[in-house]
Amino acid sequence: MRTETFELPGLSLTDVTLESRLTPDPKDERVIDVFARVVTGRGGEEKPYLLFLQGGPGTEAPRPTPGNPPWLSRALEDYRVVMLDQRGTGRSTPVYSRSVRAVGGGPTEVVRDEHGAAGGEYEVAGPLEGLTPAQQAEYLTHLRADSIVRDAELVREALGAETWTLLGQSFGGFTSLHYLAARPGSLTGALITGGLPAVARPIDEVYAATWRTMTEKSEEFYRRFPGDRDRMVEVVRAAVAGEIVLPGGQVVSEQRLRTVGTKFGMQGGMVELHYLLGLDHRSSAFAHDLAGILMNGRNPLYSVVHESCYADGGVTNWAAERTMPREVAEDPTLLAGEHVTRRTFRDDPELRPFADAAEILAQYEWGRLYDPARLAAAHVPVAAAVYADDAYVPRDFSLETAALLPDCRVWLTSEYEHNGLRMGPAVLDHLIGLLHGRRWR
Repeated sequence: MRTETFELPGLSLTDVTLESRLTPDPKDERVIDVFARVVTGRGGEEKPYLLFLQGGPGTEAPRPTPGNPPWLSRALEDYRVVMLDQRGTGRSTPVYSRSVRAVGGGPTEVVRDEHGAAGGEYEVAGPLEGLTPAQQAEYLTHLRADSIVRDAELVREALGAETWTLLGQSFGGFTSLHYLAARPGSLTGALITGGLPAVARPIDEVYAATWRTMTEKSEEFYRRFPGDRDRMVEVVRAAVAGEIVLPGGQVVSEQRLRTVGTKFGMQGGMVELHYLLGLDHRSSAFAHDLAGILMNGRNPLYSVVHESCYADGGVTNWAAERTMPREVAEDPTLLAGEHVTRRTFRDDPELRPFADAAEILAQYEWGRLYDPARLAAAHVPVAAAVYADDAYVPRDFSLETAALLPDCRVWLTSEYEHNGLRMGPAVLDHLIGLLHGRRWR
């Protein structure tokens, strides 16, 4: 284990890096780095540990600064916070793509799309470099929640903690649920925000539910801003004509444009999208603001393994694409959310190098992550925020999952959207109160 400590105003941060086996097979000699950062507030050196599991998949933990993330100060009142870069992200042997133009310092032929716009040329990098698509896919199968929990256990043992508490946001909540099933003895408690996944449900049911929610949210958006429906039609027509171009020269397809609906799952997202549509779609302001909303290649694992994180066993086979309702396909004003399709890998040049591996993963038989019997035997107190109108994690399935746990204290709220944890300390404060019995009856 390698450690390094530095100070920020009111915070002490210790970086921890250790090695983990890629797979549990002792004959497999592949190893990866696992990175975590321990954040301690003033006078908090003896407080218990709270492991933060970031949402995603494929996104590293936040990089703390005084006052950021907004929930951190509340967490530090009770805990030392461990921020884990889940394998494949951040400083934990990241999976990424890079521009070929940067390799060797020489120029290469610029790839252009069907509209003639320059999109750049990229290749896979990091641990996938030099592997065939089949080998890439095999590697990527080891980046799920079960593997993340194995890494977390190594970090816990390295810190000398007998147990710790979890804070799982979104996909981090999915990982927390597997932790509860696999290693409940390592846990003092779990706090989950927008992250109770469906258990033993076919993935098609999950995606069908998310499409229904996105349709409802689209209609709500146009009720709030009636003129925006015509404006969306206008912008979609511009996209079909190849006229929506990002600052880097990428032409945005109609399908990619419609993923701006991801904003509907965030606090204030509808207003933000309304402001975007108020800009001239030919302007640099529109191009830059749109680029900030769209899914992109900064964290390619988000797209590459996205459907697998919803799969409690079985083959995903492009579930989001297959379950898209006909009315959504025919009405360009009905927007998409976290729906990754084959087209996702055509439309973003940074994701194109992962297309073949993603196709293989779509046909992969995933194992079960959440055994109902083991969850029922996990006598660990859990406090979970379930967002009534969650665009990404269907409420009804979350409540069904909560009922499987012997001690799950649910806070069902319509006050917040999926990113409620990032809105300040209130959500975490409420959940800590539930966990400690201060708001539990």
